[in-house]
Amino acid sequence: MKKTKVMSTFGLNAPAFSKEIADKDLWLPPSKRELVDEIVEAVSERQSVLLTGEPGTGKTCVLRAVRHRLPGEGFRLTYCHNATLGRRDFYRQLCLALGLTPSATAAAVFYAVSTHVADLAKDRVYPAFLLDEAHLLHQDTLDHLHILLNYEWDSKALLSLILVGLPELRDRLDLRRNRSLCSRIHRRISIDALTPDDTAAYVEMRLERAGCGRQLFTADALALLHEHTFGAMRERVPGGSSSKSATRGVKAEVGEVQTALDLEIVVDYGVSIADVAKDVRENVIAAVERMTGLEVVEVNIAVSDVKLPDEEEDEPETRLQ
Repeated sequence: MKKTKVMSTFGLNAPAFSKEIADKDLWLPPSKRELVDEIVEAVSERQSVLLTGEPGTGKTCVLRAVRHRLPGEGFRLTYCHNATLGRRDFYRQLCLALGLTPSATAAAVFYAVSTHVADLAKDRVYPAFLLDEAHLLHQDTLDHLHILLNYEWDSKALLSLILVGLPELRDRLDLRRNRSLCSRIHRRISIDALTPDDTAAYVEMRLERAGCGRQLFTADALALLHEHTFGAMRERVPGGSSSKSATRGVKAEVGEVQTALDLEIVVDYGVSIADVAKDVRENVIAAVERMTGLEVVEVNIAVSDVKLPDEEEDEPETRLQ
């Protein structure tokens, strides 16, 4: 691997925060390891699970750890991540993931999947279907999933469903229309953001695995990183755009003991602007007062733009070549 300038500067032998890490090398704090234990236990007991959490809080890491922990013999974990399909195409996708040849009609593909599950049971193989981004599932698919769990007059548990998604998935399942599926979910698990100690330990572990044997960040820097991400390592502000141009402008009026700030932000379409502004204000005040010792007497926040779904981001202009 060719070393980059950053790697050479900090004495790294590999990119410190690459996504390319083996399941066995995943780092999880104790709280996340407990979730892995609970999901593995649920699948071993042939139960279905609902796992919800905000973006970037570690849902995928937990699932990868579950994949690593489940015994290869006796279990078959099938992963589906395209939840935006209608019911027939959803089952066709499931057929392909199971190595089956999908049929043309909805009834035929459902029959193929359910028959495959029953055949696995005869071989003492227990399947678990992991449906990622399940908050995006079409309602007609949700209407039908509980039937997939019904075998031999609902007298045998031959399949586990693991539904994974954002917190609004819980609200959807609580609707009266979805009560048949909801009643078959044995465990509801919420995944929380990292704690400040978790964030510091995560950064230290990733740097150490990349070959850095010294402390690169001060405690204040790590605390600021945690506050900036809210413990969700992929997010800057919940609902705020994670692009480099999310904060368009920061102006400060500074006195001897006090300061006032004006901020411009970009938010994602559909989020509560009031909630985003509140979170930004609280974290900016905490960070500035801790780092500078000045009292923040005013934070004015203006929304300069709303980022629409799938909207391409413009690269910021630079004065340097």
